[in-house]
Amino acid sequence: MTLTENNSTTYNYFSIGSADDIPAGERVLLEINRIPIVVFNVDGKFFALKDVCTHDEGPLGDGDLEGYEIVCPRHAARFDIRDGRVTMPPAFVDDQVFPVLVEDGQLKIGIPF
Repeated sequence: MTLTENNSTTYNYFSIGSADDIPAGERVLLEINRIPIVVFNVDGKFFALKDVCTHDEGPLGDGDLEGYEIVCPRHAARFDIRDGRVTMPPAFVDDQVFPVLVEDGQLKIGIPF
């Protein structure tokens, strides 16, 4: 499936499995087109973020999730999983987020091309 959002970015959507496979409060780490991604379920809402800290290129997915903030396990930089925005240094560059669709109970992650 290919969709274009209002900002003219075109995405290919990749099915990653059932939405039921990620219970509320949980996450899954995966890779699509060689991009490491972490997908979170926060109260039934799904968010996908590049699993790379913009501070030092370390993984984010193993960090603590506090509300909508992921805390980098290496140097405690924080990112909002809804929009990738840095909320606490030492990172200063926002992280990449990916659109998530739920269709017929299946999760799909949009990868830009």
